[in-house]
Amino acid sequence: MVFTTHMRRGHPIVFSLIIFFSIIELAISAWLTSRFNTYNNYFSLAERDRTRFLLFTSIWTIVFSSAYMFFFFSLPNSVLSSVASHVFFLFLTWVFWTAGAASITAALGGGLNCNTQSVFVYCGQLNALEGFAWVIWLLVTFAILVVLIRGIFAARRGDGMRGPLIV
Repeated sequence: MVFTTHMRRGHPIVFSLIIFFSIIELAISAWLTSRFNTYNNYFSLAERDRTRFLLFTSIWTIVFSSAYMFFFFSLPNSVLSSVASHVFFLFLTWVFWTAGAASITAALGGGLNCNTQSVFVYCGQLNALEGFAWVIWLLVTFAILVVLIRGIFAARRGDGMRGPLIV
């Protein structure tokens, strides 16, 4: 019962943080993509393409996290707000953020020291892009772990993974 209270409070908080940081990531990646498209001043195709992938991933996360917040509040007993639905969405989102954060980190060589390098044109923005990608990855990882724990409780009470996230 206590866990249900925490889920009712925590779900909107965690999903709001995911959406908030995804909006920041959207702004940075959209700006970088615009600059790369206009001036063609990217260091490598990897830098350009991975920035575009993070743009896609942030849009994906904003749209679907907002939808899941809506389902959580207005359709709490629906299949769309079930444990299985959350696990599927969060796992797919986790894969996207893992790929995006790891790939931009690899493209930047693990992070940039803007005082010592002169290769990357938008050093500060690329560092922010990488940092926020890892922050969102951490939030999505936390969310999926909590939902999996909730799924174990749902299975024990007999609802299975199709059961509601909160009772």
